[in-house]
Amino acid sequence: MISRSFKSLMVAALTVAAACLPVCAAYPDLTVTVHKGGFATVNSYIISNGKTLTVIDVQRKGYEAQKLADLVRSMGLPLTQVFITHGHTDHFTGMHVFRDLFPKARILVADEAIRRDVKEYAIYMDQGGATEAETPLERPLRPKSASFPEGFDYENSIGLLKGPVLNFDGGGACDVMSTYPATEAPHMSTLYCKSINALFLADLGYNKVHPWMGDDITIERVVAWKKELVRLRREYGQLNPTIYPGHGDPGTIAMVDELISYFDNYLRIVANAENRTDAMMQITRLYPDYKEADFFLKYSLINHIGE
Repeated sequence: MISRSFKSLMVAALTVAAACLPVCAAYPDLTVTVHKGGFATVNSYIISNGKTLTVIDVQRKGYEAQKLADLVRSMGLPLTQVFITHGHTDHFTGMHVFRDLFPKARILVADEAIRRDVKEYAIYMDQGGATEAETPLERPLRPKSASFPEGFDYENSIGLLKGPVLNFDGGGACDVMSTYPATEAPHMSTLYCKSINALFLADLGYNKVHPWMGDDITIERVVAWKKELVRLRREYGQLNPTIYPGHGDPGTIAMVDELISYFDNYLRIVANAENRTDAMMQITRLYPDYKEADFFLKYSLINHIGE
């Protein structure tokens, strides 16, 4: 015979379990699908909670955004939002493709500063950018204006998060950090998804790809970038999350250590090299398997070493 006290304990346990069900369902495990772009080794990520999809960054060229969109469609779940991490074209140019193919999906950025960066960089690229290696801005991304009414409406097509959390329709969430100083971009957002211990570093993270330090990225910003990596290493090191970089393969916290070391070497070489050719030889000798030497590294050195 089951005692009355045991019955009471069982009822209490079942009541707690029943009460937990909706809470547990709201925080499901997430899955991450990596989409590697061909242009500049840029990554996009598809996060699924089993009910809906969220895309992180949308490639540099329309045809590559189309490949990403095809992958999203093949997954058989509704895309409800697109999150753009920062205002560089290799991460946002595909917005018009996703706006047209997924009209119900929200396009979001962390804050007004990043939305402003996106539009300003689009204008900059529409005016020719700084390097011949860059492709022109695609026509649908030209800012909407009185003289170009069919252009992209940046203010009204891109929404803002209402707090430092990216919530997923159907359950789950990732914390968003966007208070970084100017580093690879004037403003940057990263995501940490606690339920799967995943850290999306956007372009604070490169894995065996020469970091982009061209255009307006001063040596002071490179130093600030390195300092942020040291801080992130200290904050997340013991958690040992899976790191999802803006460029290159996902990896471990060791990726951050290697990038910190890269910046130490880069700063030393740039400060002491006889010329750009000398700096290029020294850096590529240290990192022979790194990608984008003829693009990212080349224009970084043009930016930091005079004629």
